[in-house]
Amino acid sequence: MFMRLDSVRAPTGVRQPNQDAHMKKLLASTVIALSATAAIAGPTCDVPQEQWMKESDFKARLEAQGYQIKTFKVTKGKCYEIYGFDKDGKKVEIYFDPATAAVLETKR
Repeated sequence: MFMRLDSVRAPTGVRQPNQDAHMKKLLASTVIALSATAAIAGPTCDVPQEQWMKESDFKARLEAQGYQIKTFKVTKGKCYEIYGFDKDGKKVEIYFDPATAAVLETKR
């Protein structure tokens, strides 16, 4: 009498040899993915695009306030973001509401 090997299972509560390693890899991957998402996430702007300030007007407004804009972009969260220098010459990364130009977050 022969028994199929795939029908033989370890008793309940007994781990298979590869199960611990697999669980550790899964847990590590999940932690890395979540921390990477949190690290790159900036503010989110829910303003309809037709209400956004024109890019040229926005830049001119900031430059009039003494900012030197090196890089301007629209983030994945639909906010305006600049990299550059403030009026004191300090390096800045700032997120703005695209309709009002209100500062949402500043990183120095």
